[in-house]
Amino acid sequence: MAAYGLYTHIASNKFRSMLLLAGLFMLVYVLVYAGALVAEVIINGNGTVAYYLSRAFADLLKAAPFATLAAIAWIAIAYFFHQSMIDAVTGGHDVTRQEEPRLYNLLENLCISRGITMPKLKIMESPALNAFATGLNPRQYSITVTTGLLDALNDKEIEAVLGHELTHIKNGDVQLMVVAVIIAGVVGFFGELFFRLFTSFDWSPSSGGSWSSGSSSSSRSSSSSSDSKSSGGGAIIVIIIAVVLIVLAWLLSQVVKLALSRSREYLADAGSVELTKDPDAMISALRKIEGRGELPGATSAVMELCVDNPREGFADLFATHPSVQSRVDALVKFAGGRDPGPLPDPAEETNRPETDQPETEQPAAQANPLDPQQPLPHGPWNDAASPAGPPPVPAPGPSGAPAGNPMGPWGRH
Repeated sequence: MAAYGLYTHIASNKFRSMLLLAGLFMLVYVLVYAGALVAEVIINGNGTVAYYLSRAFADLLKAAPFATLAAIAWIAIAYFFHQSMIDAVTGGHDVTRQEEPRLYNLLENLCISRGITMPKLKIMESPALNAFATGLNPRQYSITVTTGLLDALNDKEIEAVLGHELTHIKNGDVQLMVVAVIIAGVVGFFGELFFRLFTSFDWSPSSGGSWSSGSSSSSRSSSSSSDSKSSGGGAIIVIIIAVVLIVLAWLLSQVVKLALSRSREYLADAGSVELTKDPDAMISALRKIEGRGELPGATSAVMELCVDNPREGFADLFATHPSVQSRVDALVKFAGGRDPGPLPDPAEETNRPETDQPETEQPAAQANPLDPQQPLPHGPWNDAASPAGPPPVPAPGPSGAPAGNPMGPWGRH
């Protein structure tokens, strides 16, 4: 578990980042080819499958330089402005030591202890309990913390969360996730563009098996039924191929994000423990954050960067974070931490009636009359006007021993 700072892990992240960049271009070319198939069917709906495939490949060769330039431009925009985009979505803003001395000092102490460059510190006004790190180079690295996290966690727990995010920066996980977001953005943009283009045209089997817009479909009603039988099937097959390629490209972009391996969260937890030397603080922070980290209005890409992502995919197959319980179990097993157990569900706390107060919140008048901390009732052996005390001890006898047995109110048995 203590994989923090391992050069092999950092090198592996950098190598996977390069593979992701290569995968970005491959997925873009797949989408361009799928779009070329749809365009050829729209232009000529009477071709064969081989005709469409060859024509679309020729279109891909012509469009490849433009697709490459568009992908490079997208990467450049994300490289220089991704932090501004995230801040615009989350509302995060920079803070100084004078504005947040408590948080700033905790982060600075962690950075000094390991010789890590101090990242920028940002605050997000939100009652949610969460934090995330962003950046592609040391000049861009920043850690954003919500105000809800500052209010709910103590200093040791906040220090553990900051150590978790510093480990993500040290291990190169932040760069890897930003590259994955770029891939998902490019694929999602082109995929949606092609689907909108695809759905804006109507299939007309009675007009020779061609694709046309609603306004021009009536102009092709003179086509023969024999052409529909001979060539319409090829257009249908090509359209199915194009749709499959678009869906496959989107799924591959999701798999790429999952290929980053959810083990990075375990490693970040372990790195935080190595920084703070306090596994209990990390466990306690995770328990408080559990189920309370949803950032309203944040995109899925932002949530994937957070300490905990409560959003889960289908049957947890597309969840970017392991469950809090599994992370706590790992810390207990490998770091020797103690698990206080999950806290009450936030929804149950909100819906709980006001009368259902814990025993510690009950008024003193309803306290248990037999509580040993309460004054004893008035009786023949104590004075109601004075607090009850232990029975008097008899004076010692001539031999130095007590003159009588102090046990019981009647003296010696």
